[in-house]
Amino acid sequence: MTSSQIIVLATPVFLLLIAIEFAWGYLKGRNTYRLNDAVNSLSLGMLSQLSAVFTRLLRVGIYTAIYSSVALFPDAEFWNHWYGWLLALVFYDFCYYWLHRAGHESAVFWAAHVVHHQSQDYNLSTALRQTSSGALLGWIFYIPMAVAGVPPLLFGIVTLIDLLYQFWVHTDHVRKLGWFDRWFCSPSNHRVHHAVNDRYLDRNYGGILIIWDRLFGSFREEDEKCVYGTRSPLNSWDPLWANAEVYWSLLKDSWHTKNWADKLRVWFKPPGWRPADVAARFPKPPFDIAQLEVFHPPLSRPVLWFGALQFGLLLLGVIAYLWHAEALAPAPRSVWLLALMAGLWSVGGLLQGRLSMLQVLLIESAALATASAALGLTGLHLVMKPLTLLIAIVLVASRARPLAAKGRFDAFLLAALAALAASLAGDVLLMFPAYFIPGLLAFLVAHLFFIALFRLGVAWFPSRRILGLTLATGLAMYAFLWPHLDPVLKGAVAAYVLVIALMAAQAMGRALVLRDKSAIAVAVGAGFFMLSDALLAINRFVQPLPLAQLWVLGTYYVAQILITSHARPVVPSGHKQV
Repeated sequence: MTSSQIIVLATPVFLLLIAIEFAWGYLKGRNTYRLNDAVNSLSLGMLSQLSAVFTRLLRVGIYTAIYSSVALFPDAEFWNHWYGWLLALVFYDFCYYWLHRAGHESAVFWAAHVVHHQSQDYNLSTALRQTSSGALLGWIFYIPMAVAGVPPLLFGIVTLIDLLYQFWVHTDHVRKLGWFDRWFCSPSNHRVHHAVNDRYLDRNYGGILIIWDRLFGSFREEDEKCVYGTRSPLNSWDPLWANAEVYWSLLKDSWHTKNWADKLRVWFKPPGWRPADVAARFPKPPFDIAQLEVFHPPLSRPVLWFGALQFGLLLLGVIAYLWHAEALAPAPRSVWLLALMAGLWSVGGLLQGRLSMLQVLLIESAALATASAALGLTGLHLVMKPLTLLIAIVLVASRARPLAAKGRFDAFLLAALAALAASLAGDVLLMFPAYFIPGLLAFLVAHLFFIALFRLGVAWFPSRRILGLTLATGLAMYAFLWPHLDPVLKGAVAAYVLVIALMAAQAMGRALVLRDKSAIAVAVGAGFFMLSDALLAINRFVQPLPLAQLWVLGTYYVAQILITSHARPVVPSGHKQV
């Protein structure tokens, strides 16, 4: 049985204990859960396990290689006895202490570990909030175990034991435990670790044993109310950004500083350290615990229930993936990973108020359409591909401008629906190889309507420079395809390349004029349209691409989602649309 399957079997136990803790807190009037925060924590746990399918080979491979080469005491009989297991567990906990401490005292390790601390709530769901990047450097701290001769299988077992133990200490409902608190990591000790109070900061790193903290001067007893989270709040329910935020901050500081030593030093100094020139140019306000606010964007009850339902379906998908992941070939393993990540990201956007329910359905449908095409799941693909554009049509209709007068058409609605209807026709036709030319013509019509859509509010091709650039790009692509096209296709492809170059020029010129986020998003979408069509043409006429449908449809749906979501932004109530 794989470690992923063990986690799958433990998942119902985790969820049951979370439900019991919630019920207990609710009945006692001390509820420590919020749906959005709990979903975010569980999403990060799911993402961590998904990524572990790929990073586990790195960790296990390096450990096994070191063990096989330089193990000093690889005595199998010793390690198979109970005392060998106990020694290995204590050894692991000691190494974990130093990894955990590095996670708070060195910025590059904090960038991975921060995920576990971002929640402003403290409950059992917080325990499952784990990093997806920790394995990239974390293996360094377990080299002593490999050198000592702890067998890889035993290393994996004690890793799991140490991790599972730490689940129960993430609760606010278990108070101090007397003598137990003096020796072991307990809820009281670990609450201190998660707090941002001055006196608690960077304390109590132990995983199972707290004696490491007492020995090495990092212990602090709980004696005042804990305030949870980080000193630079995440303020987001996006699980991908949660993993990337500190890396991005470090990258920006490293880029902006003029001191070459500081460009490297910023990664290894304590979290919060910044080069003097960067701190002067981009100052950040000092942390004030009194000003700390809980991130809790308001949402309607239907949205919350919809988000919970979507999360539940994704949880089932992740469970199925983890159970079968080791048996999957690399291609389907990667494709389903990307599809599940897209779903988790969209639910986070919904709970944050950045995405509507229709946008979430559009993203999830696009992910399933892409995955089913890439993996040859024809039945599912025949359903999901047209469904995706149908959802896009409903989304555009729901965001349309109220008609100025009864009986008059909205120009935006007319152009957008026509473009999407032609795209839907092209999608259906391209699912059947014999209808490639009709499908191409349908998309040519769709792009003509997109040009008209992007004309609204601006002049025709407002930037001649961008027009020249897109036409030159199209001409270069056509010259590349020319030797591989038969006489009939040369004319059809030439017309198509011209139209999509004009569409991209209109969208990008519009962005240059309007200079707002929505127009820029549409321009990026137009760029993805060009990329998708280029990949489709290369795959069909020049050279088959590996996982071609993943790249072709993935970029195509990114384009459609960006355009349908931003061609006309939602205007807040009370504001006039123009």
